[in-house]
Amino acid sequence: TKMGRIIFYEDRNFQGRSYETSSDCAELTSYLSRCNSCRVESGCFMVYERSNYMGHQMLVRRGEYPDNQRLMGMSMSDCIRSCRMIPMHRGPFRMKIYERDNFGGQMYELMDDCDNIMDRYRMSDCQSANVMDGHWLMYEQPHYRGRMMYLRPGEYRSFREMGMGPTDMRIGSIRRIMESC
Repeated sequence: TKMGRIIFYEDRNFQGRSYETSSDCAELTSYLSRCNSCRVESGCFMVYERSNYMGHQMLVRRGEYPDNQRLMGMSMSDCIRSCRMIPMHRGPFRMKIYERDNFGGQMYELMDDCDNIMDRYRMSDCQSANVMDGHWLMYEQPHYRGRMMYLRPGEYRSFREMGMGPTDMRIGSIRRIMESC
C-alpha cells in the first residue's frame, strides 16, 4: 500500500524549517519550534492543535495548506502539534455507537455513512464507540459539517474524557474514510 507523506513548515506559506513524515507524530515541536503551514504530498492525515492527538482536529488530503488558521477555523490555535497518518482500508467497515459512556444506553451498528444520527437512530447523544473495521470521521453536525473527530479501530469508552474532541461536541453524522481520500 502506498504511504502518505506530509511536510510541515514553521511559518505560513511553506516558509522556515520543515519536517516531513509518513507516520504518526505525537509531538511536532520535537522537530520544529512551531508549525503554521503544511503540504500533503500523498495520502490523508489528521492534524491536531494539541500534542498527543488532542483538541481540534482536521482531515487534510493531498494539497497545500498555506495557513493553519484558515485551515482549522479561528478556534484553532496558531500551531499544529500532532498528526496521524490515515492508512487506506480496503475491507468492510463496521462500528458500534453508544448513547452513553462505557458502551451504555442505546447501541447501533454502522457499516456505512450516516448523514444524520438523530434522524436515523433517534439517539439523543453518542458518547462511546467500538470500531471493529475501517477508519471513520465523526462530525458535529448532520451532513458531515462542523468540527470532526477521527476514529481508528479500537474501543472509545468516553469521547469527552479522552479529550479527543471538544468537550461540548455532539455527534451529528459519521462517515467512512474511503480510498478516494
